[in-house]
Amino acid sequence: MKRLYIALIISSALVNQLSAQVADNNIDIGLGIGGSEGSLSTSYVHNWQLGKKKKWSLGVGGRLTNYLGKNQYYLTAPASITSGETGPQVFFIENIIENIDSVQFASAQANSLNASFNVGYQVHPKVFVGFNIDLFGVSFGAKQDGRYFEGNSGNTTSGKPTSLNVLLISDNDIGSLNSELFARYSLNATWGIKAGFQFLFTEYSTDTEVQQSPEPNDRFRNKSAMFTAGVTYFITKK
Repeated sequence: MKRLYIALIISSALVNQLSAQVADNNIDIGLGIGGSEGSLSTSYVHNWQLGKKKKWSLGVGGRLTNYLGKNQYYLTAPASITSGETGPQVFFIENIIENIDSVQFASAQANSLNASFNVGYQVHPKVFVGFNIDLFGVSFGAKQDGRYFEGNSGNTTSGKPTSLNVLLISDNDIGSLNSELFARYSLNATWGIKAGFQFLFTEYSTDTEVQQSPEPNDRFRNKSAMFTAGVTYFITKK
């Protein structure tokens, strides 16, 4: 009870502090381009400007990401299989190659709607650099036929995007999650242009646990690194 009381005090103080800060709101639309794959993302972002000079920004938002990929391979997803254990340490552990199988989808298509966290710095009155990452949400998409590979042998299967998305750490993550490192140039008080680098996880769950060794598994993940470009519309900007 005492810990809960302390947490509530800290949360209240943080909310009060943020509410006293200057805030801005914007809408971002971006395209991600990679090898035989691409994405379209639409985001709403609410940032609080922090610090004495209001150069730092910290915020939250929501993002809809639509992903398309041709002949993409989705690899075994759960950290308990890929690393042999779970927890934050999996970020530093090499994958166990013999534990990883794959499913190839000729036409992968996944849509995710997630809450996001955003941080950035105003390096110049017109130049802003930032980073954002999805925290949690849901995914949806049509069922796709695929081919499951265990070693050199393959069998037909089918699957659809994993419904739940949760940011944990590395292969502990569940579902489809987007993150972006970018730089933005403000053309005027209303519009900006941006470019950067996107790291997008998409995940499919097969209809059955097609992988049986070293344990039953139906979750397979694709990690996409893509260049991004887009526009920003400033709803309010201070």
